[in-house]
Amino acid sequence: MTFKVALVQMAVTAVKSENLEHAVTLINKAATNGAQLIILPECFNSPYDTTCFPKYAESIPGQTSDMLAQIAKDNNIYIIGGSIPEIDNGKIYNTCPVFSPLGELLTKHRKIHLVDIDVPGKIRFREADSLSPGCDFTTFDTPYCKVGIGVCYDLRFPELAHIYGEMGCKFLVYPGAFNMTTGPSHMEPLLRARAVDNEVYVALVSGSRDETASYVAWGHSTVVSPWGDVLATTEHLETIVYCDIDPDFVDKVRTRLPILSQKRTDMYSTVVKIK
Repeated sequence: MTFKVALVQMAVTAVKSENLEHAVTLINKAATNGAQLIILPECFNSPYDTTCFPKYAESIPGQTSDMLAQIAKDNNIYIIGGSIPEIDNGKIYNTCPVFSPLGELLTKHRKIHLVDIDVPGKIRFREADSLSPGCDFTTFDTPYCKVGIGVCYDLRFPELAHIYGEMGCKFLVYPGAFNMTTGPSHMEPLLRARAVDNEVYVALVSGSRDETASYVAWGHSTVVSPWGDVLATTEHLETIVYCDIDPDFVDKVRTRLPILSQKRTDMYSTVVKIK
């Protein structure tokens, strides 16, 4: 069953209420255009800045998740809510909440791998300065297929995508915010690698670029097919990227090139230590 997804590459400001109102407008537009699963970018309600996370952090349920639940119900759609700074028991997480067409919170993914990058003369960014890592695998079922969730830096770790593939996921989604140093060189190759390695659809949804921000996003929200082809992408400006996902094509690719069943599990394996 083919379904339409919308990647909402939205502009993010320093005013949370404005970000939420703008997200509602863009979600409504995407739903009107036929999207059945709508994806927001990483930190869509807050600047992507470690000094901002404590100020913008909220619980789930809370202001932002309540808004997403209502808009999902109003439009009868699935929403992957990008990510928000979530506070729980004194710790702050970079968390992606997921909502059903009934407005139910289906699951939430706390970013497992926190960014720690130091490229002299270009960028230094450490999420661990204010965030704690998550410790759970996150999937959810839809009438179309099972979906696996990661957040941005999680994309760099092939083991996570491999485990999601073994769990039966056919579509992997990463709300993300690659920067102007890593984005041009790394983002598309990583997306294509995760797609080809596991023969799944892979999407990354970024915010649009703000040259005045302390952290400047690369943009270029993208969907890649199980064959490794870029199906839909954009540049750096605010926009909505649409793409049709065909779960049956995953099965066709895996039949034509059955690498998953050809793995030498007598020699190596990926071990899940937390369930």
